[in-house]
Amino acid sequence: MNPEKVSAEAVLAEQNVDRTVGLSSAEAAKRLAENGRNEFDEQKKKTLIASFFSQMNDPMIYILLAATIVSVILGEYTDAVIIIAIVLLNAVIGVVQESKAEKSLEALKKLSSPFALVRRDGGPVELPAAELACGDIVLLEAGRIVPADLRLIETVNLKIEESALTGESVPVDKDAAFVADGDITIGDRINMAYLSTGVSYGRGEGVVIATGMETEMGRIARMISEEKDELTPLQKKLAGLGKVLGILALGICAALFLVAILQGRDMFEMLLTAISLAVAAIPEGLPAVVTIVLALGVQRMVKVHTIVRKLPAVETLGSVSVVCSDKTGTLTQNKMSVTKVWTGGEIRAVSDLSYENDKLFVDGFVLCTDAEIDTAREVAIGDPTELALLYMGGSIGVSKETLDGVLPRVAEQSFDSERKMMTTVHRRDDGEIIAFTKGATDNVIEHCVSIYDGDTERPITDADKERILQTVSAMAEDALRVLALACKRGDESAAEEGLTFVGLVGMIDPPRPEAAGAVAEFKEASVTTIMITGDHKDTAFAIAKEIGIAEHKEQVISGVELDKLTQEELNAVVPSLRVFARVSPQHKVMIVKAFKSHGHIVSMTGDGVNDAPSLKAADIGVAMGITGTDVSKGAADMILTDDNFATIKLAIREGRNIYGNIRETVLFLLSSNLGEIITMFGAIAAGLLAPLRAIHILWINLITDSLPALALGVDEAEDDIMKRPPRGAKEGLFSDGGAAATGIFGVLIGFMTLAAFLYEPVQILISRGQHISISSIDAILGSEAVLVRAQTFAFTTLGVSQLFNAIGFKKLDRSLFKTNHLRNKMMIAAFVFGFALQIAVTEVPFLTEVFSTASLSLNEWLVLTIWATLPLWVHEIFRIAHARIRARRSIQRKEVIG
Repeated sequence: MNPEKVSAEAVLAEQNVDRTVGLSSAEAAKRLAENGRNEFDEQKKKTLIASFFSQMNDPMIYILLAATIVSVILGEYTDAVIIIAIVLLNAVIGVVQESKAEKSLEALKKLSSPFALVRRDGGPVELPAAELACGDIVLLEAGRIVPADLRLIETVNLKIEESALTGESVPVDKDAAFVADGDITIGDRINMAYLSTGVSYGRGEGVVIATGMETEMGRIARMISEEKDELTPLQKKLAGLGKVLGILALGICAALFLVAILQGRDMFEMLLTAISLAVAAIPEGLPAVVTIVLALGVQRMVKVHTIVRKLPAVETLGSVSVVCSDKTGTLTQNKMSVTKVWTGGEIRAVSDLSYENDKLFVDGFVLCTDAEIDTAREVAIGDPTELALLYMGGSIGVSKETLDGVLPRVAEQSFDSERKMMTTVHRRDDGEIIAFTKGATDNVIEHCVSIYDGDTERPITDADKERILQTVSAMAEDALRVLALACKRGDESAAEEGLTFVGLVGMIDPPRPEAAGAVAEFKEASVTTIMITGDHKDTAFAIAKEIGIAEHKEQVISGVELDKLTQEELNAVVPSLRVFARVSPQHKVMIVKAFKSHGHIVSMTGDGVNDAPSLKAADIGVAMGITGTDVSKGAADMILTDDNFATIKLAIREGRNIYGNIRETVLFLLSSNLGEIITMFGAIAAGLLAPLRAIHILWINLITDSLPALALGVDEAEDDIMKRPPRGAKEGLFSDGGAAATGIFGVLIGFMTLAAFLYEPVQILISRGQHISISSIDAILGSEAVLVRAQTFAFTTLGVSQLFNAIGFKKLDRSLFKTNHLRNKMMIAAFVFGFALQIAVTEVPFLTEVFSTASLSLNEWLVLTIWATLPLWVHEIFRIAHARIRARRSIQRKEVIG
């Protein structure tokens, strides 16, 4: 049975309860035992240890741990300690950043009502809400929290604020006599009251029809707990990279083992060499560098009013192609405001009001309210609609407090849902009586016998009424909520007859001033903005049109229409939709999944409990920091501390830049490791001794490479970054020239390092007039002194060339001569520090012993440094070639489309 579709009597019969008596204590206990307590299911919390080990669940970390074991086997204990330290650093940073555990269900529990007033055994009793059973008769009054899902059986001017479920802050008028004709959304079920919504006005009674996890709020709790965390695009790419590197390491071992067999070398010695080289293939610093870059990005995000709860979410922002946003409080100001008035026979902007010319109009709307604004404490209390009237008065310097002193209230007739009017009576000090009546226009004009025409009062005609109703229709087309005002002089009875019509106000929750600009910038960045709201279609479309989200009504769909679609059917039509109105939490999850089915990276923005499931379902959930509930914050990946939609734009800009920086960092580190592999593999395959020692490789991987890699990670965004389309969901780290850059610069650096290694023995052979061959070079390298100098040349060339290579990787598609290198001061510091360290390991006696290096002359340093700049010049050639290839592909795509 759908309780909203049947009468209250039918529901009472279904629950087998007499509303005048309620359940007996025995029956309530029996039902409680059968159906369970009115509580949410417990969710097992993630311990700190579990959180720590979850950070280790990564292919790259597995490879590093394997490298640690190999280093211990080879006796390289220093290497093992360093690698373990990096793994632990990576895990600790991740745990610290994500230490705030998921609190969605805990926050939902806090929202539930701790106590309920019910009728049991024939009398009222207050008991813990957890002890409610289906069939209990709940008594509601202003200030109470609804303790379970209820079918209302009596309402007296009852208004319930349902923003926790619908996202709409305006209280809903409830009517127990209403029976739905067909399927309707939660926001339209005016004969129902739902768990954790608040009674703002009036009183009522309801019968419990659902408790605990079976309530609408319970369904949200279940959706939150069932939604599994997905890996972010970057996590997926790095996981894939880890697997590739693992396969590469095994391949290197196998290849060198094969070389050993073919060359007849010592098998055990070559096995150890192969394992060492496989360890060299792994960029040990990569996980820590990526984690640190993300953590630094988190700190920068704070400056743009964004708190990131999960590190990888920073990067995910950069690939967002669809932003789904809640309307109320995110795109709009979450404050009803009067935007148009009708007085003196014409529609005017509220800014055109003046107290001198519109005194009666302003006095009437300000005085005929029960809302209050305490300017001293900056506290507003009352119905949002009435508060809008007070703000209207305040905009021209009129306060209710002042008017109450001049025209104190002496009588009133409160608003009720049948009359749809409210009347207050006021008396001046001189004894003059004036009554003001406000309410629904149709109801007000029925009781009017005259109308103000300017300052003149005259009888109201049918033509006047028609003109007023046409004005209401015109305002309604702009999705304005319209209230009418009438007055009556000399009658203290508050009788609503013989009234004089004064005017109309049209109000709406207006868009944030910056929303339209943000939507326009999103369009330029090829990011689609989607509005999702619990409000009506007309209101949603009016706001969406004003800020540039939608252009025509065919782009709007309601919750009732969504109910008729399967997930697959919604997937098919979702590309043409921009606004989703009167939606439920289940609808929001469907919408997110529909956009994801088209390969979009989806961001979902929200602040209410109703947004929590979709925040978790989205690739990145964004909660509001000020108006957002604890539930939405607990489910989100990031939180906007200023509740400003435009802040998402800044966050996406930062996310795009962080991804670009991480990509350049990964490519740079891999090109470095590829250079090491080519150097080592090339020499050993040729039958020569190793050009680099294990400590040389570890030094390059962890010190020389990591410093400029971090500098790449904090590079500032380019000015045109938000004029480019987001990267595709399937776009890998190696796309758009990434693989070519890694391969070209890896081969180049490997060639340069091998050349530097061979320089010393070749010079000796030339000076002796001997034939240059592999065997003669190998013989020369048999001298320990020559080998040390050759390895020092190779080590120095590799280290310094990597520093120059990092500068080239800073912006792969931008000329070095057009880049402002002073913008990245960390890169300058990394280059200088890295160069100084490289000098130290060849010139400081203690370090030369540790690293088995030889001191170099000033002339040798000059030659090797000039040789190490080669990557910079190749970078310029690569940039020109890549730009031409990209332009050619762009032309081909346009020809295909055309």
